[in-house]
Amino acid sequence: MAKVELKKPVIDEIAANIADAQSVVIVDYCGLTVEQDTKLRKELRENDVIYKVYKNTMMNFAFKGTDCESLSQHLEGPNAIAISKTDATAPARILAKFAKDAKALEIKAGIVEGTYYDAAGMEAISKIPSREELLGKLLGSIQSPIANFARVISQIAEAKEA
Repeated sequence: MAKVELKKPVIDEIAANIADAQSVVIVDYCGLTVEQDTKLRKELRENDVIYKVYKNTMMNFAFKGTDCESLSQHLEGPNAIAISKTDATAPARILAKFAKDAKALEIKAGIVEGTYYDAAGMEAISKIPSREELLGKLLGSIQSPIANFARVISQIAEAKEA
């Protein structure tokens, strides 16, 4: 069997994962201990983020003709890829939080909803709260004035009864 035939399934796997992804992040994981890597993988898995290490050439072939093609310039040295199909900010948020404790982990670049971001851009994206947190804040801001209005009306009614 030719080497190309062995590589094709891996390239297809990467292409399938990035095809409908909300975000794709490339990280340099060199220097992480086994314990740190296990902890990082567990946290990413709990948040439905795919985290794998592939050969750079495989990722390069899979990125061709996609939104991720601009990430090819960062495929030097040991790299891992984090992919989320549901939450656009989850990989950046989790990786940046983890990188504060594990200095060896470095976010190189990423694609979020089709837009390329360098390391500084991914750092900014990592500060955006999750969708659930944002919806909770929105609901709280909508609910607060209504609750205050109801409280005032109730106090006026009680004052008139007294």
